[in-house]
Amino acid sequence: MKKILLDEMYSGLKEYFELFGWEAITVSEVGLQGAKDRDIVLYAKKNDFILVTQDQRMADMAEIIQAKYVLVSSGLIAKIVDEKIREKYPETRDFSGK
Repeated sequence: MKKILLDEMYSGLKEYFELFGWEAITVSEVGLQGAKDRDIVLYAKKNDFILVTQDQRMADMAEIIQAKYVLVSSGLIAKIVDEKIREKYPETRDFSGK
């Protein structure tokens, strides 16, 4: 089973990820709540977790040390929401923004 480490802002999603079959652990569960970004990234790499974060700095650090990570940016969230709105309400598909 693949393991993911959820940064603090995503700890409330743990049970959802478990339903998808992930072994999901939160930073608070491993004693890293409030820890430095570097320490969280190093923990994820050492323990072969995929880090899920919205923190660009943490993602940059993960990139530098070649740790596995997923950066959930505001742009990505907006794109997903836009797709869901257009899927649920097809009449909005031709929205021109005017």
